[in-house]
Parts: sequence; C-alpha cells; structure tokens
Amino acid sequence: MGTAILKLKMMPKSPDTDLEKMKQGIREKIEAHGGVLNPTEPFEEQEIAFGLKSLTATFAWPEEKDTDLAENSAAEVEGVSSVEIVDYRRAMG
Repeated sequence: MGTAILKLKMMPKSPDTDLEKMKQGIREKIEAHGGVLNPTEPFEEQEIAFGLKSLTATFAWPEEKDTDLAENSAAEVEGVSSVEIVDYRRAMG
C-alpha cells in the first residue's frame, strides 16, 4: 500500500491548556501507529478567540490504516477537546 498525507485539527479544552504537552502527546500517539509528522513544520497554531488556539498537525499516514485510528488516538491526548480531519490525500513520489 501507499502513503497518504493526513491533516488533523485539534481544539484544546481551554485557553489554559498546555499546547506543548498536547503536541508531545499527539506526536507520540501518531508515531506509535506508523505516522510520520512533517519534519519542517509538524504543528501549526491558529488563533481562534479569547486566547484559544487550535493545533493542526500534518503527517504521512499508511494508507492501509483507517483514518479513524489517527483521529481517535489524537482525541485520547490530555487536553484535547475535539479532533477533525481537514485534509487527506495520497502522497506521490
């Protein structure tokens, strides 16, 4: 099978959530299932409102594995309120 590029958007539970801890937890969960985070810019922070920031992670994901596995694993990380897939495409090359 091939490799896909998967982009997940995670919302923290509150503006006080430690985003660095969230990033580390997400990294561990994704890599434990064979995903490889983008080495140049693995996480993007985006201001939402009132100090709340979302995290978007971009990573290579084995096509044979269900995307629900990545989504549910990221949702298990402490401080994560919600997870949504914002992009999924087959990697070429």
